[in-house]
Order: sequence, then C-alpha cells, then structure tokens
Amino acid sequence: MPVDGIPEEKVLKLPKKTDANYSMSYRGSSQRANSRGPSSPNRQNKRGSQGQRPKEASKRQSMLNTHKIAPFKYDMNEILSQSSMDPVMASSFLASVIAKASRISTRDAKDYAKTFVDEGNLTKDEYDRICRLMDRYSKYR
Repeated sequence: MPVDGIPEEKVLKLPKKTDANYSMSYRGSSQRANSRGPSSPNRQNKRGSQGQRPKEASKRQSMLNTHKIAPFKYDMNEILSQSSMDPVMASSFLASVIAKASRISTRDAKDYAKTFVDEGNLTKDEYDRICRLMDRYSKYR
C-alpha cells in the first residue's frame, strides 16, 4: 500500500529491534551484530597468558643509579669545569654520559668517554676521575 502517494518500492524500510538480523551499525548493514565483541590478534584468551613464552632474565649490568643523578651531575660539572673542554661540548658530553650510563650500561658510557680522550678533549687523569665517579654512583640492575 502506498504511503503519502509514494510507491512501496521507493519507501525505505528501517529494521526493527525485534528483527532477527537487526544491527546497531550506522551504515545500516543487515548482518547480525557480533555479541562477543571484536576478535583482534592481540586479544588474550580466557586462560590468560598460557600460550606465551616465559621471560628470559637478562644479565645484570652496572648502570647509573637514577636516584642519585643530581649529585652525579654536580660532581661531573666540577670535573668538566676544571678541564679544557669547551663548555658547550661539556654540556652535551654530560648529557650523553648520563643517558648511556642510566639506560645502557656504565661500560658503554666509559667507552664513550674514552673516545674524548683519544680526540684530545679530555686528559687521562680526568677520564680516570669520571670513571671512578660512575663506579661510585652506579648499581647493578
């Protein structure tokens, strides 16, 4: 039966909630909605992480103690202010040493400082003082 003079085939029929294939999507798809939610590859199963490999413990390394960075900076600035290194270069050197010593290991930070000795920016005595300072402010983690 025509509605307001419009033929039945031209009238848009909206699904009702009581229909078997009712979907809440905005695109008006006539497929049934999934009641379990999205299934993504990152979704864990109901048993937790049973299928995953156990974590392997990494070897402990000597790293800069992050709770003592402020006194470490103070002592490093004393050493670098007495050195012949350019103050701008000393600032970036200090930042790189702190980053390497706190994130990678103090051994890598010492290797980085050794390159400055090879270039002539630091003396052997200053390098030894910096290494002793790193050893004093480091811990194994």
